[in-house]
Amino acid sequence: MSDLDALIQLLSKLPGLGPRSARRAALHLVKRKESLMQPLADAMRAAAERIRACGICGNLDTEDPCGLCRDPRRDPHVLCVVEDVADLWAIERTAAFRGRYHVLGGTLSALEGIGPEDLRIDALIARATGGEVRELILALNATVEGQTTAHYVTDRLAGTGVTVSRLAHGVPVGGELDYLDEGTLSAALAERRPL
Repeated sequence: MSDLDALIQLLSKLPGLGPRSARRAALHLVKRKESLMQPLADAMRAAAERIRACGICGNLDTEDPCGLCRDPRRDPHVLCVVEDVADLWAIERTAAFRGRYHVLGGTLSALEGIGPEDLRIDALIARATGGEVRELILALNATVEGQTTAHYVTDRLAGTGVTVSRLAHGVPVGGELDYLDEGTLSAALAERRPL
């Protein structure tokens, strides 16, 4: 296998890139060796050496604890639980949450053989019951696995005095009812509130 084929094969393993997109990306990189390919290779090498998971929340950073855990302006009494770092980043983009995070590393899934011991659930329970956390926001995907994980965490925290909430489900901003699926509409009806 040539170096170019190896590059294409590796690029095709990235999310959103199939074989054709990987070939186009590889060609683009090769044509711009000095301005793009070499800086990209350097950045990837540095990232591989320096980026690691935060020992407290599971976020990715070059320091441990991460910048979010070290930020004294964040409310230590509210903990937002997410499946993975991409979800944390999505919430951070909103600039609407000023608490702390906990990344589980996935969700419970009997079909995939993922149990509580495969996730960072014990660390979450320890953080939540350590005395500082008052509210736990479960920001898990509205899937069967996400709901199963939410119920499991809620059961583990029963009787601890920690308030457990979840993100609202329902009609998205700008959404038209005619285009929504039945599950979303049902959740919106169940989560309705007075004006």
